Amino acid sequence: MTVTHAPAETHNHTHGPDCGHLAIVHEDHVDYLHDGHAHREHDGHYDECATCSCGDCNDTCAACECSDCTCDTCNHAVCECAHCDDACANCACADCTCATCKHAA
Repeated sequence: MTVTHAPAETHNHTHGPDCGHLAIVHEDHVDYLHDGHAHREHDGHYDECATCSCGDCNDTCAACECSDCTCDTCNHAVCECAHCDDACANCACADCTCATCKHAA
């Protein structure tokens, strides 16, 4: 996923397992959600993560729950392989053919 370099506001703490913000795996990284933002670590600091690009949504891709979402970076897509029922963000099928899983060949 290409990420626009958009540094997040400075916090008085470092995001991590005990920081108090909801952590969600989003593709190849972890987003920390708070106050309508999704922050991801990038080169020693935190950037704002992607916002859903479908027409009826303005949520972060890590938290988007649109039922008809067309955004290819949103987290809620479910793997379409016949033998998998995990979210695309978590899919680890070695022979994945799902178009929205990032590791598909």
